[in-house]
Amino acid sequence: MDRRKSIKALILGTVSATVVLDACKSEKTTVTEYNLDDRMQEEKDYLVKVNAEPKFFDEHEMATITVLGDIIMPKDATSGSASEAKVPEFIEFIVKDMPEHQVPVRGGLRWLDLHSFNKHGKSFVSCTHEQQIGIVDEIAYPKKAKPEVAQGVSFFNKMRDLVTTGFYTSEIGVKDLGYMGNVPNQWQGVPDDVLKQYGLAYTEKELKECI
Repeated sequence: MDRRKSIKALILGTVSATVVLDACKSEKTTVTEYNLDDRMQEEKDYLVKVNAEPKFFDEHEMATITVLGDIIMPKDATSGSASEAKVPEFIEFIVKDMPEHQVPVRGGLRWLDLHSFNKHGKSFVSCTHEQQIGIVDEIAYPKKAKPEVAQGVSFFNKMRDLVTTGFYTSEIGVKDLGYMGNVPNQWQGVPDDVLKQYGLAYTEKELKECI
């Protein structure tokens, strides 16, 4: 199964237009770089405050998020990976913006390493790509997962949501969707056959001035 195509179809069917439109306001805007010109002062102050807070994840946790994110949303022939879309930075911001994610994500990262040590004697990021995929396959499909990896399934579900949200609200992700937004075009007026159907026609003045 092509994971990117499946996730793209899911996103197109569930993400609100507002989210995508907000992501498209400025081509230079990234997850942690904001165009504050059209924001209320309270929102400007809040974003500055959140960005000024100390890092929540340590280097190892960020490395694990990066590897896992790129497994969920890998680079392909048409688009970049989750890390290239700055999804790890997005997740760092989200857990500070929405602290209720902090314990589940950090706890899930520790579960992932513990499970990896039990299986392969090393942390998740130190495993080979094949070993990492093997672990992910254990927790990526809830209906097939064994009861003993239930915590991993819950963690992976949350990470998949965070990664896909971060990716498809980034510049790379919006381009991957093929979303163009409102683009200028040249209107040539109502077609002649439609005008004739209703017994109407443009005057010479309208043709000259408007069309």
